[in-house]
Amino acid sequence: MKFIINKFQIVNVLAKVQGLTGRRSNLAITENVLIRSVRDGIHLTATDLETGFEGFYPASVEKEGAVAVSAKKLFEILREFPSEDILINEVENRWIEISNDKVQYHIVGMNPDDFPETPQIIEVDFFSIDASIFEKMIERSIIISAAGDEKRAHINGVFVERTHEPVYRLRFVSTDGSRLNEVHHRYDSQKGLPAGEGVLVPKKGLNEVAKFLDIEGEVQIGIKESNFIVKKEKETIIIRMLEGDFPKYEDILTKGREHIIKLDKLKFGKMLKRMSIMATDNYKGAVFKFNENKLVVTATNPDYGESKEETEITFSGKPIEAAFNPKFFMDTLSVIDEENVIINIVDGSRPCIVEGDRDKTFIGVIMPMRI
Repeated sequence: MKFIINKFQIVNVLAKVQGLTGRRSNLAITENVLIRSVRDGIHLTATDLETGFEGFYPASVEKEGAVAVSAKKLFEILREFPSEDILINEVENRWIEISNDKVQYHIVGMNPDDFPETPQIIEVDFFSIDASIFEKMIERSIIISAAGDEKRAHINGVFVERTHEPVYRLRFVSTDGSRLNEVHHRYDSQKGLPAGEGVLVPKKGLNEVAKFLDIEGEVQIGIKESNFIVKKEKETIIIRMLEGDFPKYEDILTKGREHIIKLDKLKFGKMLKRMSIMATDNYKGAVFKFNENKLVVTATNPDYGESKEETEITFSGKPIEAAFNPKFFMDTLSVIDEENVIINIVDGSRPCIVEGDRDKTFIGVIMPMRI
């Protein structure tokens, strides 16, 4: 294997796959990238055994071949390399030479035959989505993360479903048991969104997908057997889906008519941040009191003290008192791109719904805590 490649054709890609190659797996070779040189370029493959990436990049190829090489060291070398054009050459015993006229590295490679095989993607019914919309859907879903020791599939994954009634809609739903986010994108017809069952896609895999999405253009999404596939023009990411069921969630998305409160997002967010200063792992909650045209938030921590703040709201009727984790509200506000947000609350025992004033493609649901 021997080829010359422009530094900027590959260094950004190597930076993005570090999340895959830096993740521990049962095979040491997954810390490597597989490079295969063909007639007019190279195929670069990375995997953590759950999520696989493959991209094709133009290069001047003198000799075809394949090698597995440390993703971390290759990235560090190419990132700091002083010239744009870089020679990568397999010399002997799987040693890899990386050089130009003045700089030379030799790093050890591994047997490419030991690299895990990439699933063959054939006869997939792809559908398209704007890359920026897809990225936003992922961001709004994976902001609800799972604990490192979490075993439940519906917590570790995002429920991806395609609904055709009453409208054609691609929907992402995620939860951690204490909150839930629902985000969707509408399609005009079944042709744009083929039918299919709902699936669970690992949040870790979707996080890797987000790194490769552009501001402009479209991506192709496919669901085939146990794989969730995201395809760009020259790059493909394949995620092995999770097995398990997602809880019935539709009822908690139902909005009440009792109290619909409009708030300035920035002011509300700063208020929440101030109230969260007292929070610790043992004392995460704050008490929200909705009174006549006034919201009072109180946070108490026996180890540090207490805080209290009030703000004016439009509210009438019977007062409501409920405890919530302020951080959950702050996370939800961070993915709403509007000046004003709407809070929908029925009473102190039922979930609180948060959404944008105008954008109704996203709903955040926050469960109350015990007072």
